[in-house]
Amino acid sequence: MNRSGSSHSGHGAHARKTVNVTRGRAWRIVVSVLVTLLLVAGYFVADINGVMPGPLTILPAGKTASTLSGSVRSAKSIAGSADLNKPIDKNAAEAVINAFAATPGLGSDFSLAIADADGKIVDSHAADTPREPASTMKTLTALASSSMLDMGSSFHTDALLDSVPAGAGVAGGDALGGQTQPAGLTLKSDGDMLLGAGQSDPNHINGRAGLATLADETATALKKRNITQVRLKYDDTLFGSVRSPADIASNNPGNTNFTGISSMAVDGGRQWGGADHDPDLYTEYPELSTTPAHDAVATFGSLLVQRGIGVDGDIASDKPAKNAKRVATVTSATLSEIMAFTLRHSDNTLIEEFGRLLALKTGAADSPEGATQAVKSRLDKLGVDTTNLHMADCSGLSEGSTLEVKTLVEVQSHNLKTGPGAAAAEGLSIPGLVGTARNRLEDPSAAGLLRVKSGSLDQVTSMAGNVSRKNGGVLAFAVVVNNPQDYGAAKSAVDTFISALAGL
Repeated sequence: MNRSGSSHSGHGAHARKTVNVTRGRAWRIVVSVLVTLLLVAGYFVADINGVMPGPLTILPAGKTASTLSGSVRSAKSIAGSADLNKPIDKNAAEAVINAFAATPGLGSDFSLAIADADGKIVDSHAADTPREPASTMKTLTALASSSMLDMGSSFHTDALLDSVPAGAGVAGGDALGGQTQPAGLTLKSDGDMLLGAGQSDPNHINGRAGLATLADETATALKKRNITQVRLKYDDTLFGSVRSPADIASNNPGNTNFTGISSMAVDGGRQWGGADHDPDLYTEYPELSTTPAHDAVATFGSLLVQRGIGVDGDIASDKPAKNAKRVATVTSATLSEIMAFTLRHSDNTLIEEFGRLLALKTGAADSPEGATQAVKSRLDKLGVDTTNLHMADCSGLSEGSTLEVKTLVEVQSHNLKTGPGAAAAEGLSIPGLVGTARNRLEDPSAAGLLRVKSGSLDQVTSMAGNVSRKNGGVLAFAVVVNNPQDYGAAKSAVDTFISALAGL
């Protein structure tokens, strides 16, 4: 482009230099392209002949690039396939049951059953007599709920911002006539009672979704909208007005075994008092909050304040506005992982929540009674014998539940098969290794061969599970003792009994 009159004296030299530089760049580009083409061609040749890895090899089957450059280790099985058809010696099973029955201090109120993989009882004692099962009741709820719910899904906890009406002022934003009003912000979850107070933790089930992460995202979203003050609400209407089974308080001294289910909670409502603990491993059971949802929202509010978002007034229990928009969300572990956590810790609150989720899924009443009805109905459809089953709750903690050991055994036979409800077996305790029955094995050689759910109340000791037998094959079992004359002796007899099952 020509410029006016007298150009700068260096303009022509600058133009020549520009041309030379351009030509130099062009040659470099040509050389680079040629080198690249040669390299690519060389790779194709190497690939075709199997010298380098790639999709084009023409080596005959069985002769791969890896065999040219080094040896390949073949994979080995870490566990053999279970033989579901290997029979159980009836005489040997009878001997194990007779040895249990001869235990001094056991009393007369006990039932046992040993069954094959199909749930067919090989030998038993009083298998048709209703007994109080304690926490082995959880296995029924686990199977029923995991066979219906999407166990690969997760809970979501959302921060929902009410849309501000046109012309209204928002605290921190543009005001109308000098007046401002705090924006409405609602915390809502669809059932995550294992929220963490800190950042979302991908390495744990408890705390996978963190309120600090949610507060970070929420504060960022609010500040983008010039909002620095909110009126904080929470929606905890998911589980209706009745959160606890009628008689559960009788076995809940100090509120350490159960708190009413809610749509959200931090660490299940456990109040550790600042003590450090592994979120996925409980060495003790602290007192549980009676207001877990409110506590979770209060924690969230404090985290917002730390991030420069003011919280106006008291936290209110209220639904979000119809026009509310989600501005942040955190996601829990999968329901399958949470079920495993529930069974491993024998968590009464979480298993009651699974029962209620099943009720909501199947259209039963959103109540403790609706949950137990939904569990029984689902078990019936799965072909489990529920004769004489009476569920005072979904956990076995309340007084008054009864069942036959046949029902427990049939549930365990389902756990030996793939199909609906597989998540019900994932969290079972492994005596000698992990869970509430970790120290419940009399014979160390049976460690790792049993997957069980234990149960304990003042007048109940019970266990149900399945066994990988030392000589091949599998079995399912259940044992329930009510009103033992010597509780310690009865519990020890159960430990000896399950150890002996591995040898059948």
